[in-house]
This record gives sequence, structure tokens and C-alpha cells, in this order.
Amino acid sequence: MPTWGQLLQEVNGLILEYQAKAQREGAPPVGSPSPFDVLRRKYLKALSDKTGRAVIVYATAWLENKPNLDAQLLSIGLGDMPGFMEAVSNVTERKLDLFLHSPGGSAEAAESLLEYLRTRFDHIRVVVPVAAMSAATMLALGADEILMGAHSQLGPIDPQFTLFTPEGPRSAPAQAILDQFEMAKEQCKDPTNLAAWLPILRAYLPGLLAQCDSQRQLAEEFVAKNLERYMLKGDAQRAKDAAKWFSEFTEFKSHGRRVSREKCRELGLNVVDLETADGLQDPVLSVHHAFALTLANTATAKIIENHHGRAWLQQLATLQVVQQFPQQQPPQGPGAPNLGGQQRPNRKARRVGR
Repeated sequence: MPTWGQLLQEVNGLILEYQAKAQREGAPPVGSPSPFDVLRRKYLKALSDKTGRAVIVYATAWLENKPNLDAQLLSIGLGDMPGFMEAVSNVTERKLDLFLHSPGGSAEAAESLLEYLRTRFDHIRVVVPVAAMSAATMLALGADEILMGAHSQLGPIDPQFTLFTPEGPRSAPAQAILDQFEMAKEQCKDPTNLAAWLPILRAYLPGLLAQCDSQRQLAEEFVAKNLERYMLKGDAQRAKDAAKWFSEFTEFKSHGRRVSREKCRELGLNVVDLETADGLQDPVLSVHHAFALTLANTATAKIIENHHGRAWLQQLATLQVVQQFPQQQPPQGPGAPNLGGQQRPNRKARRVGR
């Protein structure tokens, strides 16, 4: 299987072919997938052919340097459900390899997405090519097994809150908010400290402290339930202990801390080394690199795609495109929509994205 550099050369060759065809025809090839689409689909199919399993990739451009990219566009949310529905709509296999490359998002959305996937697949193996953090970790912990390389990582699942202050929005872990409030109660016994604490306490909206506590319980209960049901079958205590460890802010001190595969195994989780997993390292990394090239070189912010080439994309300016490969020939003539491959944002979308 090719390296990153070889994949880059391959997609450059496809781009030259695409441009030559466009020049011959006097216009971009209507209805044809873009070179980036061709590359992704080639290696998705190769991986599925090797394993005999369905493959769905959930990847976002969170590690790419894209200016003015809305963080919400990169997050796991309930709006991803149509993408997963599209990605499973033509899949008949009952075993799934689910790639996760995400900074996280909504715990409630992760719960809904996992429950939906469980209605369609009997066995789910999560593949972490680089990092699946926060709510993406919660999804991974709901799998039957996790495939990780020496470089791969999961992360803490402690909930984060955004507080709107006079200086602008500030994010903080739920446990840090609770701890800080306890500190304020203690220090404000001395009235001379009130002036220093009042600007901070003004950001504590009604219900915030209760939400901090309930969101942490939600994350723990969701992970413990699924660990007991799948990866740690029947071992309720170990499932609870693992879920508590992943949600413990005082253990990590940062929401971005790395959880290695070795630590996962210490917790009893079923983690398989990518380097020794039946020759999967090269095909798995080829799939990841093919998606990374799309995210780095196009307006795409998020892709959900399966091994049959059926995909759901979110692009800058929240442009959404559903793709199916092979594709039917679209209508011809003036005003006909461009349904082919990697759709570029229109002029209005480009202006908004700046």
C-alpha cells in the first residue's frame, strides 16, 4: 500500500487527467467524481475487500489549518444522523469498521448515533487512525473492539461548558466550574474577596451547577452501559470503573490529554494493535490519508462515507452535498445542477467563507 507521499502523487496524477478531460470537453466532466473522490473510494473498497466488512468513515477537518471554519461544523451533532443514514442505506454487511477522526461534540448526539448504528450492525470495530476525542471517545467505547496504532489516541469524556463573559466566550470543564464555585463559597466568607469574585460568578447562569453535575453523570452512565453491553460483556463493575476514569477531570487536568492504547488495555478494554492486525496497517492508513488529502485540499469540513462510495459532506458555508457512486448522468443544459464529485462552493458561498 502507498505512503502519504505516494498517495499525493497519485491524486496529482488524477487531477492532471481530470483537467485534461475538462480541456478536451471544454468544461469540467459533468457527473464525474472528482480526483479526491476517486482516491478515497479506491482505498475504501480495497479495505472492505480485504476484511469482508462494511467500512464507514467519519472524518472532520479539525487538524487542518482552515481559516474561519466554524467549530460547530466539526463537532459531532444530531445533524450528522442524515449522514449516517445515507452511509448505511446501501450496506448489507452486518459487521462494521467505523473510522473516527473527530475532536468530539455532543454526548447526546453520540448516544443517538451509536444506538442507530447498533440497529444495523451486529459487530462494530472502531478504527482510530489518529485521534477520536471527547464525544468521539464515547462512540469508540460503545464498540466491540477498538483498532489503534502506537500514534493513536482517545481522550477524556468529562463535559465542557462555554460561559459567556464580558470578555467573550470562555470554555471550562464542568468539574472545574464546580470546584471553582466551592472555592468561591469558601473565600467569600471574607467580604473583602467579594469584589474579586463577583465578575466570575455573574457568568454562572441559573441551573449551571446542576447541569455540570448531570452532564458528567450522563457521560459516565452512557459509557458504562455500553461497555457492559459490548466490550466488557457482563462486567458491570469494571465498566463503571472505566467510565469513571475517563470522566475524571482531576485525573487528566486537561480535556485534550492523550489516552493511549496501553492505558485502555489496563482498564480491560478490547484494543487491537493496528501494526499487528492481520495486515491492516497499510490499508487503514491509506484510507485515512486519502480522506486527509480531501480535507486539506478542498472546501470540505466533514465527510461521512462508506465503501460503496455513498457519501454525505459538509463544506464551508455549510454547503451540504449527498453523493452516490457510480452516479447517474445529471440533467444537461443551462442551469443544470452540478452533481458530480467534489462540489465547489458557489461564489456566494466563497464570499461567506472568507
